[in-house]
Amino acid sequence: MRAIVVSENGGPEVLVPTTVDDPRPGPDEVLVRVRATGVNFIDTYLRAGMYPTSLPYTPGSEGAGEVVDVGDDVPRSRIGERVAWSDAPGSYAELVTVPAARAVTVPDGVPDDQAASILLQGMTAHYLLDGSSHPDPGDTALVHAGAGGVGLLLTQLAAAKGLRVISTVSTDAKEELSRKAGADHVLRYGDGLADRVRDLTDGAGVAVAYDGVGADTFEASLAATRIRGTVVLFGAASGPVPPFDLQRLNKAGSLSVTRPTLAHFVADPEEFAWRAGDVMRGLSDGTLTLTVGQRFALDEAAEAHRALQARSTVGSTVLAP
Repeated sequence: MRAIVVSENGGPEVLVPTTVDDPRPGPDEVLVRVRATGVNFIDTYLRAGMYPTSLPYTPGSEGAGEVVDVGDDVPRSRIGERVAWSDAPGSYAELVTVPAARAVTVPDGVPDDQAASILLQGMTAHYLLDGSSHPDPGDTALVHAGAGGVGLLLTQLAAAKGLRVISTVSTDAKEELSRKAGADHVLRYGDGLADRVRDLTDGAGVAVAYDGVGADTFEASLAATRIRGTVVLFGAASGPVPPFDLQRLNKAGSLSVTRPTLAHFVADPEEFAWRAGDVMRGLSDGTLTLTVGQRFALDEAAEAHRALQARSTVGSTVLAP
């Protein structure tokens, strides 16, 4: 089969299309022919060596496709089932093995590219709103990268919960997408961002700031958050946030800062089923709308990473083997 293999950490050029042996499912796994693979920022962190990874490896953890074989402990009735997943390493490939318990059934009518890119971002948005923080209806939330994959889904969920959303974007086209998702106010990045957020909240600041951008926006997130509010730092698209003095949180208004990751909010099987079910049902019944803004061939994985890191993408990005 064809797969992307990374033999050394580095830039997008280390994503090399290669022919490798077909995988075989373990006892509690399904073998899936991949129809679409989700591309996410964490893939760029792993490729660059920001997080330790054994080399060589095939990137990717998210996708959608059709079950073509099953392990000994999995009912053969699952063969032919359309499934999606968010935690199967090696998903930049034509075939991948997925833990059967984490292979989520894709409802009829949901396209492969949407199914392939909804779970990781959708469950992230889900736990950000109901897990890492618990804003109340009527609160105001700041959502950075409001036209990104997580940003668009988080905005929809927050608006549905009755939150007032202020988002940040970089272009007019992204502003339009963010507003369609339910953002009440859309701002540009840059100097004075926190002051503009304060102006929109009568000087109080937001109850929670969701920051997946990192280095470029973290200071603004702190400055834009109200007394006893929360900054949820869940990514580092612009680079990691440098260490800072925790005493600053006192002076800023007894703020809380958290650095969560999805794995800790779906480790329990029941919690995973709840979050994944909510997300997939939302996509199926139309209460969640997913924008797949970019599609690349599997062999164009390097180009997909360049687009993602240039922050020139909108919505989700997928590879199609």
